[in-house]
Amino acid sequence: MRNSHAKKRIILPDPKFNDELVTKFVNNIMLKGKKNLAFEIFYKAIDIVEEKTKENGLEVWKKALENVTPSVEVKSKRVGGTTLPVPEEIKPGRKQSVGMKNLISFARKRHEQTMADKLAQEIMAAYKSEGAAFKKKEEIHRMAEANKAFAHMRM
Repeated sequence: MRNSHAKKRIILPDPKFNDELVTKFVNNIMLKGKKNLAFEIFYKAIDIVEEKTKENGLEVWKKALENVTPSVEVKSKRVGGTTLPVPEEIKPGRKQSVGMKNLISFARKRHEQTMADKLAQEIMAAYKSEGAAFKKKEEIHRMAEANKAFAHMRM
């Protein structure tokens, strides 16, 4: 696998909204291969968001995802005997994936009753540019800003 790249897998759109991004998100929610349960959780969360915000739930979720998606990150690079934190721009695919994973992981850490409630609360917080997932993005950006001096050492 040294020289070859893994092939991109084809992701089918979800049944309700007919959107590939939703399927990617649901795949990240899924635990132990229980995709139907993951879809149920996501759809319930979207319904809760629609109920509380009185707006289109899918649009709110997309805006929330956009708000928690970082554009730069800090990677470690070994120079001489020291390891330096070098800020780098994130590739679009990874950018999306990091945003989704942050949103889901911080939703899991919340203290509401069900996962759908937790996810809905985190989505609404991210939509308003608040919440733990948004703070994580801000922290990543702050780290990159602080280490701007090493930017010339990009890989």
